[in-house]
Order: sequence, then structure tokens, then C-alpha cells
Amino acid sequence: MAVFKRKIYDALLGWKEEYDGKCALMVEGARRVGKTMVVTEFARNEYERNLVIDFSEADEDILALFNGPIGDIDRFLERLQQFRNAELVPRRSVVVFDEVQFCPRARQKIKRLVADGRFDYIETGSLISIKRNVKDIMIPSEEIKIQMHPMDFEEFLWALGDSVTVPAVRRYFDELRPLEEPYHRRVLDMYREYMVVGGMPQAVSEFTEGKSYRKADSAKRAIMQLYYDDLGKIGGATGLRAKRLFDFIPSMLSEHDKTFRPGRAEEGTETADHLNAIEWLRQSRTVNVCFNNTDPTVAMNLDKDATTLKLYMADTGLLFFQSMSERVSDPDTTYKDVLSGRLSINRGMFFENVVAQELVARGYELQFSKFKIAGRTNLQEVDFIIADGKKIIPVEVKSGISGKHASLDMFMKKFGKRIRRAYVVHSKNLRVDQEKGVVYIPVYMAMFL
Repeated sequence: MAVFKRKIYDALLGWKEEYDGKCALMVEGARRVGKTMVVTEFARNEYERNLVIDFSEADEDILALFNGPIGDIDRFLERLQQFRNAELVPRRSVVVFDEVQFCPRARQKIKRLVADGRFDYIETGSLISIKRNVKDIMIPSEEIKIQMHPMDFEEFLWALGDSVTVPAVRRYFDELRPLEEPYHRRVLDMYREYMVVGGMPQAVSEFTEGKSYRKADSAKRAIMQLYYDDLGKIGGATGLRAKRLFDFIPSMLSEHDKTFRPGRAEEGTETADHLNAIEWLRQSRTVNVCFNNTDPTVAMNLDKDATTLKLYMADTGLLFFQSMSERVSDPDTTYKDVLSGRLSINRGMFFENVVAQELVARGYELQFSKFKIAGRTNLQEVDFIIADGKKIIPVEVKSGISGKHASLDMFMKKFGKRIRRAYVVHSKNLRVDQEKGVVYIPVYMAMFL
């Protein structure tokens, strides 16, 4: 598989320069999101020597070494290098604990290893906060975490050899100018292509070798099977519900009200019955959870309602596959028909999912707002709320005509003094409604919010 340029590489460089071996780095993310690829490439490029241990395939000698006590640190490091036939140079070498969730006690040894100071240490992991992977171990304070997400639109274009489009579009966004119409249509087509393929490196790799949606789908099928295998290992009611919820996401997102309704997922249940399964999906990073905020302010968590929520797939390409795979016998023809508009689909669910994906990639905790308006019995809803300094920013997502957005208008009227600016994300070009204080941006600009 091709090695792609990823933005997280700069974060790894920043960690190396700032901490200089005084703290280990944990790169956390969903399975197959590209953690091993980028960390291994970083270890090769930025250090004189490196030693990579993949705990998902480690032999008995390595596992015994890490599951036992360290004892004498010199002897421990000597045996580690002997087992891997590697010679490390102090302060010019890095040791990578890949898929460290398969050997939690290796993670616990980070404290002693960092204190020794000879080498740098990077860990990668999925599901690392799940109870079974932290049971009976002390999480080292000498470890900082960064999250790795699916490839964003700019990284996708980098993989296709395009490094100019996103910086150019960014300038239009910063200046609140619409793109020239032919350019807008071209960028929108590229973004729709990105939504269909998604940001999982294996799928992108297959797609770049001839723009084959069929090959990309083959990679996504393997990734989804891996996720289902992980779900099957949970066991008990939590495992059954997690799998049911994972399957339920496309159906839920296809509805006008996308709020999770437990009775639809499992008759006779309450939201509380599903919270363990939802937390497992959230910790696996395969699903993005969006919580309701009943009284949105910049202190977003003060009024978070953790029992009213929406579920989004972490990668929109996987959502597309999950929604379409059973009905698609020829992906190359079908997806081209979708992209050209010859085949009708519910674009709204994919637009909303990709905006959620973009916000999470930029470090936001997803929140939406259901709120009451005096004299009305029905609750109103705004799709996303984000904090910006001392103000908040409401974001409404529309896949088609964007001129009418009653809920956003009512939200702005009720919470106007708290709002810095309101956005409507749609498929049309950028425009600004100065009177209403609303900026309409094409979906490919959601990455700049």
C-alpha cells in the first residue's frame, strides 16, 4: 500500500522537539486509520535507529518480556534488542509499541522506560480505553495522547497528486468570496468523490491506482469485516447492542429526525440500556457521537444531555459502503451515476455525516441543540453547535436548496447575543446574507469551520 502524506506527521515532529524523550506519545485511532503507517514512516525518517514491535503478532519471547517485571533496566533493554536483532543508539533511537492494546502491561512499563531516558517511545492503539485493555494496569502519566482520524479532503487530494486546491479554496473562505462557478462545480465534484471513497488509507490506496470504486469498496469491505469481528469479541448484551447500533446508523441517519430512538434499535428499551454499547463504539473511534445541548454557551459541557444523542460513522466512505453495498453489483457504474445525479440518494445524511467527520477531525466534541420556542409545542433543532472564543457558532446542514432554515432562524433569535456567526453548509456556492447574519458555504468548506 502507498505511503500517504498525513497531517499528523507534523504533530509527531512537534512532540519529538518539545518533549525530547521526557514523555511517550500515544497515537490513538480506529483500526485501519493509518496509525502504523505514519508512525513507522516517522520512525524511519526522523531517527538514526528504530525498533518496531507489533504486539498483535509478537512472539512468546517478546510477550513474556513485557508481561514480566522490568527488573534491571539495562538487562531489560539488552534482551529487547537481542530478541529483535536490533542495536539502538541512546538519544538517537525510537521504540514503537504498535497495537499496544494487545499487551497492556507494555504500556504500563512506559513510566520506567521514559525515566531511563535512553530512547524515545511511541505507542499506537485502538480500543485502548476499553475496560479490558486498562484492567489492572496503571496508565502512565508520562504518556500524552493524540487522536488520528480518517484522511480529510486535503489529504485525499494529496494522495491524488493535488496540493493546490485546498489552499486556494481556503483563501476564498477567509475572504468570504464565492468561487468562480466552473471552479466551484469542479471542487464540489472532487469532494463528492471523496465522500464516496472515504478517508481510510486502504480504500484511498485502491482508488488512486486507477480510480476504481470497485477496488475501494473491496478495501472497505475488509475494514468493515474487521470492525464486525471486534464487535463480536465484546460479548454479552453490550456486544449484541453495539453490533445492532452499528448496523442501525444508516437507517437512523436517513430519517428527518436523526436523534437516536432506542425503541427503533431494540423494542422495549430505553436509551440508558444502550449507553455501554454506545460508549464502546465511541471509544473504538468507529462512530462519532453527537450529544444534545439544551442551553448552548461556550461552556459546552455544562448543559450537555448525554441521553439525547445522534450517531455518525467516523468515515463517510464507510457509511456510503454500509448504505449501498447490498444494492450495488457494479460500484464503478453505480457510484458514477450517484455522483452525476442520475441515481437519486438521500444526500442529506451523507452531507451531515461528513460535516460531523470534519468537526471531529478539527478537535471539536460534537454537539447539537434541541430547544424550545415559546408558543410552540415541537422542539426545534440545529445540527451542530461549536464554541469559538466567547461565542458560539450554530451550523445547519442542507444538501439542496438552502434558503429556508426556520430552526436556525429561531435559534439565532433566541440565543442571538451568544452567537458569533451562523453557517449553513450546502451544495451551492458561498454567499453571505448580511441581514440575517448567515454565511452559506459549500460542503467542501466545512473543513475550515
